[in-house]
Amino acid sequence: MVRTILFLVITLLAIPFVAIYYDRPLGPEQWYALHSLALATGAVALTCFLTGELTRNNSQVDKLWSILPAFYVGYVALSSGWNPRLTLMFALVFAWAARLTFNFWRRGGYHWIPWMGEEDYRWSILRRDPNLQGGVRWTLFHFFFISGYQNALILLFTLPSIVAWQGASTPLNGIDYAAAGLMLLFLALETIADQQQWNFQTEKHRRRNAGEPLTPPYDKGFCDSGLWAWVRHPNYASEQAIWLSFYLFSVAATGRWFNWSIAGAILLCLLFVGSSDFSEKISAGKYPAYAAYQQRVGRFVPVLRKKGRS
Repeated sequence: MVRTILFLVITLLAIPFVAIYYDRPLGPEQWYALHSLALATGAVALTCFLTGELTRNNSQVDKLWSILPAFYVGYVALSSGWNPRLTLMFALVFAWAARLTFNFWRRGGYHWIPWMGEEDYRWSILRRDPNLQGGVRWTLFHFFFISGYQNALILLFTLPSIVAWQGASTPLNGIDYAAAGLMLLFLALETIADQQQWNFQTEKHRRRNAGEPLTPPYDKGFCDSGLWAWVRHPNYASEQAIWLSFYLFSVAATGRWFNWSIAGAILLCLLFVGSSDFSEKISAGKYPAYAAYQQRVGRFVPVLRKKGRS
C-alpha cells in the first residue's frame, strides 16, 4: 500500500505538468480561476491536516470528498457567466454530491461537531503498518497523502470544467448529451450498489446484535448479491466511470479527445486500484469465502466465463 501511495504522489506531480505544458494554453480568465481554486485547495488541505492532528481523526478529507467538487465546478460555472455547458456540468456534479454526502452521513461520517464523526477504519489499520510506525512518519503521511494528495486529486478530477470553459462558444452537442446520460446512468448504478451494501450490512449487524444466527447470505460476512454478484466493487467502478464521463464535456467543448484535464480521472482510477487492493486484503483476512469470491467475480468489470466453467 505504501509503494502504491508513493507512485500516486509521483504521478500527481508529473502527469498534470506534462499535460498542461504540451496542451493548448489556458486563457487569462481560466488561469485566474485555476489559480484561485489551487489556493482554496491548499487552504482546505492545510485545515484538514491541522484538524486531523489536533483531533486524531484522520477522516477530515473524507468528510469533504463529496462536497468540494460541487463548490469547485460551481465556481467555474459562475465565473463563466453560467455558460449552458458549465451549468449542466454543475447540476450533474451537485446531484452526485448530494447522493454521496447522504450515503456518508448515514454511515456516521458526520457529527454536529464538524471535526468529529466516524474515522475510516482503513486509517487505523495503516497506522499499524511497519513503514508508517512512529509519530514523524505518520505525520508526514497524513500531511502529504491523506490531506495533500487527496485534496489535490479532488481538484484535478473537476478540472474538465476549466477546459470546457475554453470552448464556451461551442454549443451543446451530442457528446454533451452522451456524457450527461452516462453520468446519470453510473450515478444510478452507484446508488443501487450502495443501497444493496447498506441493506446487507444493516441486516447482518442487526442479527449479530440480536444474537440471531447468521444464515445465508449473511454467514459469509460480505455482500455478493445484486450488483455485487457481477463485480466486487460496483460502487468504485461507477465512481470511476462518472468522472471519466465528466471528462467528455471538455471533449465536447474543444473537440480535443485527449487534453490535460484527463489527468484527474486517470489518477482517480489509479487511486481506486490501490484502495481496492488494500480493502480486499482486509476482507480476505476476515472472511474465508472471500478468496473464492475474488476468483469468481471481476473487480471493476464483469468476468465473462465460458459455458460450463465455474
